[in-house]
Amino acid sequence: MGKKNILKPYGKTDVLLYYSAIARKLEKYLKGKEIAAKNHLGKAAFMPFILKRGSKISPLMIEEFREVNESFLKTRKEIKSLKDAKNKITKTQAKLWEYFLPRKLSELFYATNNEGAKRDIERVFLDIDSNVSKEQTQKATKELINIIKADKSFNKRFKCEIFIMWTGKSFHIYIFLNKKIKNNMYNSAIAYSKADPKKGFIGKWAAQLQKKFKFKISGGHEKIPRGITIDPSQTPSGKLCRAPFSLHLKNEKTVDGIAIPVTIKDLSNPNLIKTLQLYTPDRIIKDIDKLSAKLLKKHHIL
Repeated sequence: MGKKNILKPYGKTDVLLYYSAIARKLEKYLKGKEIAAKNHLGKAAFMPFILKRGSKISPLMIEEFREVNESFLKTRKEIKSLKDAKNKITKTQAKLWEYFLPRKLSELFYATNNEGAKRDIERVFLDIDSNVSKEQTQKATKELINIIKADKSFNKRFKCEIFIMWTGKSFHIYIFLNKKIKNNMYNSAIAYSKADPKKGFIGKWAAQLQKKFKFKISGGHEKIPRGITIDPSQTPSGKLCRAPFSLHLKNEKTVDGIAIPVTIKDLSNPNLIKTLQLYTPDRIIKDIDKLSAKLLKKHHIL
């Protein structure tokens, strides 16, 4: 099943076989995190995409992907409407159907610090939002990690580990805090303040990184032409971030990348991006044990 094209297990597009295969490797990484699905419908549709998430409908957790099986996938192919299929599938399978629409390409996200407002922060998410070359972005990401690693003030205050991910287009950095902090502490000590850039660590790191590169670098959410923004805005609870091994979609018909874990050592490889861009969904499944091993703590920076 799915040997020729895991995104079309029975001749029609269905991402659930792929996501159920990678979900087993993500159960520890995403434990307790509500899943979200971005279903791409296309420009001709009323909306280009539909976002399904636990703040709007019944929460979906990573362990529930275990109920994806051959019978369920065949039912999704043969029956167009979830309403007509409910007597043939389980309640969990119905939920998976509602999140991931049949015959549509979808991206896999999760609630960074869970759904709901002003909850405690356990992971800080930095989106390296880049408008420079991918190679320059790789160098800047590596240098930013070195800056974080060398920041004695930050590391004394916040014991942490760092996880890095190629998104299919750029890089994400995740700072896993060993102890949860209150949302107001994140806002006062870590988050970027446009009014006072040096107030938090993000602004300080951006200023230090700027000294290393000629192109513009800033903290915040606003995109910079021919520059890089270190964007932590998807960190607070109620915000979403991309899951490892998620498809990255150019449009409703085209997968143009895959989110892949990388290590600090990988960032020194001049051929890293070319290697990552060669990955297809089928090859991800083939190499899933090797790739998911990079989720382990031994590959994080302590």
